[in-house]
Amino acid sequence: MRSLRSRLSALWLLSLVAVVALGFLLVGLYRQSTEALADRGATLASESCRAIADRYGYYAAGWAGPAPAADSAQNAALRADLTAVARFALADRPGLAGGFWRQGGGLIATTAPLTATLTAAIASQAQASLTDSAGQSGLVTQGPSSIVLRTCALSGPVAGLVAWTAVTLLQAPGQDRLRLGLGVLLALAVLMSGLLAWTVMAWSRRITLIEAALTQHEAGALPHLPRTGERELDRIVAALNAAGERLAEARRRGEALAAQVALSERLAALGRVAAGVAHEIRNPIAAMRLTAENALAAEPARRGAALEVMLRQVARLDRLSGELLAMTQRRTPRPATTDVTALLAEAAAAHGTAAVAVQVEAAGGGRIAGMADPALLGGVLDNLLGNAVRHTPAGGQVRLRAEADAHRLVIEVADGGPGVDPALRGSLFEPFVTGRADGTGLGLAIARELAAAHGGTLVLADPGGAPAGQGAVFRLEVPWLAS
Repeated sequence: MRSLRSRLSALWLLSLVAVVALGFLLVGLYRQSTEALADRGATLASESCRAIADRYGYYAAGWAGPAPAADSAQNAALRADLTAVARFALADRPGLAGGFWRQGGGLIATTAPLTATLTAAIASQAQASLTDSAGQSGLVTQGPSSIVLRTCALSGPVAGLVAWTAVTLLQAPGQDRLRLGLGVLLALAVLMSGLLAWTVMAWSRRITLIEAALTQHEAGALPHLPRTGERELDRIVAALNAAGERLAEARRRGEALAAQVALSERLAALGRVAAGVAHEIRNPIAAMRLTAENALAAEPARRGAALEVMLRQVARLDRLSGELLAMTQRRTPRPATTDVTALLAEAAAAHGTAAVAVQVEAAGGGRIAGMADPALLGGVLDNLLGNAVRHTPAGGQVRLRAEADAHRLVIEVADGGPGVDPALRGSLFEPFVTGRADGTGLGLAIARELAAAHGGTLVLADPGGAPAGQGAVFRLEVPWLAS
């Protein structure tokens, strides 16, 4: 239970259980108080009915002669006497109503005015009491009040006479409070449930918006998140916005620093190139100067040979100038549908000699084709194969292998030479770094620049499974789209 939603849901369930338990407790207390009130009313009604019966016994003890008929003139005197008996019996019980009911005569005595509902209930219950010596008890609902009615048959000179008492049940002092408490409790439960449900949905919706904004932002940056209106979430949003601003500022500083480093590296490379060019040019110029001086002092027949030497030095300078131009020019890739298998075959045919053969291998033995810049790939292959053929002794072999998947092309060039001197491995791709006395040291540097222009890399790889010192393997890896 680590999410806020689950914690709030658990809190809502616990509060709901607490409210239900408290409601059951209050309802039970209310029922118990109502039942206790009804029991007290029934006890009081039963005692009052017995008190009326006892007073009637005293009244009828000295009775002489038969009882008057229900419709006779003497019946009025009987009504007055019985009313006095009932009032005397209930004198110490204020608030109670009582009296007598006579079969055939109806209600003949009462201590208080009665409603039609209560009068009908007394007649019905009194009629039943004539056959039940234990008497009858009942509950009469009259408007908002409840009345406990007790009837008991009387023996004596008046046949069919029944005493009755009615006790109005008053509400207990705490019942109104209990009902109010139940209402308030129900209202609080509904309000609390609604508030928790709204909180869960509101937080979930706002967190979902923040999550969506974070997943859709640009790589390497953080979006500016709007305020949610929730204080706690807004603190997190403010922290994320501040972090995004710091990240953007750091990114800008990093880009500026990277540009400065790139400029510094290029200036340093230009310095090395300038020093190398000066060194490479001085030797041919010195050689041509010495040859020219010797030719001026030599016989006319030897001047032709001197001119040939000078022409070779001029060709060397021309090749050096071309390589320098190729290295300094910025190339923009122009992808086109390229048959890599055919490109490898053409490069192998152009650089293979009678002394050194170039073997072409394609992974899977099939045709490799896709979107790439054939000019950049051809330039890299020309420099790598030229370097490999120069370092492979006569009778040796250069292996040219290619493999590709949907998004990556890998070409390996392995020569049959002695391998790369360990002292040169760290600076092998730097301009004018070479292990041959007649080399310019620009071929591998140019090849790496062309690979970088294509968005790829060129590295020196150890020969797969071959002992150290048995040939160098260069691996070219460039992105492309297979067709």
